[in-house]
Amino acid sequence: MIEDQAKAANYPVRFAATKLVEGDEPAFKELKITENQTHIVSHVVDDMEKALGTDREAALADMRYNYIEKICEDTVIKKQETNEQIRSEKIDRMLTHKYLGIPIFLGIMFFIFWMTFGVLGGPLQGYLEDLIGTFTEFVSDLMIASNVSEWVHSLVIDGIFAGVGSVVSFLPIIVILFFFLSLLEDSGYMARVAFLMDKILRKIGLSGRSFVPMLIGFGCSVPAIMATRTLPSERDRRMTIVLTPFMSCSAKLPIYGMITMAFFPGNAAVVMIVLYVMGMVTAVLSGLLLKNTIFKGEPVPFVMELPAYRIPSKRSVVLHMWEKGKDFIQRAFTVIFIGTIIIWFLQSFDWSMNMVEDSSYSMLATLGSLIAPLFIPLGFNDWRASTAIITGLTAKEAVVSTLSVLTGAATDAQLSATLNSIFTPLSAFSFLTFILLYMPCVAAFAATKRELGSMKYAVLTALYQTLTAFVVATIVYQVGSLII
Repeated sequence: MIEDQAKAANYPVRFAATKLVEGDEPAFKELKITENQTHIVSHVVDDMEKALGTDREAALADMRYNYIEKICEDTVIKKQETNEQIRSEKIDRMLTHKYLGIPIFLGIMFFIFWMTFGVLGGPLQGYLEDLIGTFTEFVSDLMIASNVSEWVHSLVIDGIFAGVGSVVSFLPIIVILFFFLSLLEDSGYMARVAFLMDKILRKIGLSGRSFVPMLIGFGCSVPAIMATRTLPSERDRRMTIVLTPFMSCSAKLPIYGMITMAFFPGNAAVVMIVLYVMGMVTAVLSGLLLKNTIFKGEPVPFVMELPAYRIPSKRSVVLHMWEKGKDFIQRAFTVIFIGTIIIWFLQSFDWSMNMVEDSSYSMLATLGSLIAPLFIPLGFNDWRASTAIITGLTAKEAVVSTLSVLTGAATDAQLSATLNSIFTPLSAFSFLTFILLYMPCVAAFAATKRELGSMKYAVLTALYQTLTAFVVATIVYQVGSLII
């Protein structure tokens, strides 16, 4: 159809045809394609996409690589493939299988959560909690013997030790989880996960390249949002920034641990995998919505090289664990420490600056009670739960320290008993759903503002994420109430 026009423009005919299939606007102008020809090209491309079950960019990439492989088979002689290449090809036949790839990935993640929260992390966390409890009792007895004033004793024991100690006790879970994740990353498996996710992400208007920031988001939303700078398309970059916080960051793990310990002690791994999958499903559904409304357009092509599988180095794994553990401890003794003192003060004094014995008469109770009714559709309206959600905006670990301080629980048994007076198992899961999806911490908000270049867009992004969290958590509770 375009052979004469291609020759007139001094274009190779196949190259010209390829450019038209890609939808290259300069090529349409250079070749002087008529409106009628444009309609014909559009129909041909639509037929091709339907026949191949993929989009035009992926179809052309497949054709190119099939052509390259055919020529290489006839012309290139490989003396010998390395053992790494042979081994990687055999493993990839299973791990990147069209149908089995994603179920295998979910199975691997379930095993990791089971080991983290059940076999290894749970017992180690218990030992650390006992150690912190013993030290807390020692300090408390020492302060009582020294006739320290009541308010100072309360600040140190009921405030700092209860708040910071409850967060620090989850250090083994953080370290063990990132031990397993670093094994997956350094072995080369995570690159395969990005490959597997490409087809799903393209359906929501993104390419597999966007999965890399999302993957980083499982660790922390701040570097994940900053990692979107590597995306070549501004549309893809903005859309990825909006969706990345739906991935469950490591700061939320202590909250999951606290709630599952109180309500789902025998099914921690199941609850964890459900939360992680729920975050990914919410991102996919949000992507479909945004693709057809705000971020219209097509994703850029995604081509990546899959590295050969390799055994992770001890040094790399240890460094990864050290960095995550150090970051967790620094956060516990800075942001969480300051937040705990503020929470203790607000829940220990009334508006007349009198120290109260019952925290329900405190300044914090008054403030928390104002927003508590908003969460009635989610199944909980206790002022302590709503207060924890607000403090979670400073850092997600603050939810644990806030609930620990407000409940006055000295042991895990006391904390579990108090949480059972605030939540039912269903409303507890609804609470976890909201924690999973609502806007991340102020540091992530600042990163969003910096990357989007506008306070307006950052605020709208935070509002969208929080509204999504409210809607999904409400659906979880209301539907669950009908079933249970």
